[in-house]
Amino acid sequence: MPTGGEIITIREALKKGTDMLEYVEIETPVLEAGVILSFVLGCDRAYIYSHGDKFIGENETNKFFALIEERSRGKPTQYITGFQEFMSLRFEVNQHVLIPRPETEILVEKIIEYVKENYTGRVNILDIGTGSGCISVSLAYYLPDSHITAVDISWEALEVAKRNAENAGVENRVKFIQSDLFSQLPLLQGNMKYDIIVSNPPYIPSLDLTSLQLEVRGYEPLKALDGGDDGLYFYRRIIKGSLDFLKPGGLLAFEVGYNQAQLVCDLMKECFSEVEIIKDLAKVDRVVTGKLKCM
Repeated sequence: MPTGGEIITIREALKKGTDMLEYVEIETPVLEAGVILSFVLGCDRAYIYSHGDKFIGENETNKFFALIEERSRGKPTQYITGFQEFMSLRFEVNQHVLIPRPETEILVEKIIEYVKENYTGRVNILDIGTGSGCISVSLAYYLPDSHITAVDISWEALEVAKRNAENAGVENRVKFIQSDLFSQLPLLQGNMKYDIIVSNPPYIPSLDLTSLQLEVRGYEPLKALDGGDDGLYFYRRIIKGSLDFLKPGGLLAFEVGYNQAQLVCDLMKECFSEVEIIKDLAKVDRVVTGKLKCM
């Protein structure tokens, strides 16, 4: 790490930062050093690559290498910069919410496609375990006739999600409620029930939490990852609870963990029809959907 008072160029800072991350075997050192330097300088990454000869100030240099040290110790870049892109939108993230993953975009894209094919007017959607709000805010943004209820047990997570809704300009169509799944939601009748229930619930088996990468187990909220003994605890609760909140024929859509898709399908088949598994871009079973049977 450079000593105080040293004046270096953007190119030199980027090279030294990359070397530091490479030394501790960060998978994408060039990318992450660039993201952190862009954050410190308040510019986009294109600027740092096109202005490599520009000198940076001592304070900025010190801040950059301090943040590189944090990343070297395992802190995710998204928690360092305070944001993550998801569905081409910028989401605030902090230690109270999981970092949105690209795989979850498959779930959101499926819902968007389903709504556009099946609805011409208002559609009411319930997002269970909203976290940063990446699912609910994205759906509200890309589906202008949607009205979303987003619940989470964590008040701190809801505060983050509310800010993300405001930043995306959809705060008037997303209602946030602190609730343990359905517990604080009013019982609805007939046409007042939800057209769609969507969830990316905690699905890591409890015993597997200690084997997660340091970036995950050391920094992300474990409560948002712990899916109970077999990882299916929340799927069972949501499937059961959805029977009272979903319209007949309404869609229930989940993100699922590795090797869980068929198990979740089996849980749904008694009360849901047209149960379907959707793969992500890596050909991994990622999303399970089904329509509530007319009981």
